[in-house]
Amino acid sequence: MNAKRLLFSTARAPVSVDLGLLALRLGFAVPIALQHGWPKLMGYGENAAGFPDPIGLGPELSLALVIFGELVCGALLAVGLFGRLASIPLVITLGVAFFIQHAGDPFGDREAALTYLTAFTALLVGGPGRFSLDRLLAKA
Repeated sequence: MNAKRLLFSTARAPVSVDLGLLALRLGFAVPIALQHGWPKLMGYGENAAGFPDPIGLGPELSLALVIFGELVCGALLAVGLFGRLASIPLVITLGVAFFIQHAGDPFGDREAALTYLTAFTALLVGGPGRFSLDRLLAKA
C-alpha cells in the first residue's frame, strides 16, 4: 500500500460510516483542543515547572508535548487534515494519562481519558473519512 493512500484514506465506505467518523472527529477533537489544549497553552508559564512528568522527559517538555497533542493535533483532526498522523500523539497522550499518570486513581477519575483514548484510537484505525481535508487532498 503506498504512503499517500495510507495517509489520505480514499477507500469508499457507506456515507453513514463517514458521518460517524465526522461525528467522532468533531465530538472529541474539538473539545480536546479547546477545553484541554488551549488552557494549557495559555497557562504554560505558570504551570510548566509543576506539570506531571510521568515518563521522565521533564515537566516543561511533557507539558509542551501534551499541548502539541491536544491543541495542534486536536485541531488538525477536527478538520481532518493528516487525520491518522494527528491521531497518533493523541493516542499516546491519552494512553499515558490513563495507563501511567492516573494508574492509581479510581476508575471514575480515569474514565474521561479512556473515553478519549478509545475515540482517538478508532480515528487512527478508521481515518478521518470523506468529510475531511484529507479527502480533498487525496483527490488533488
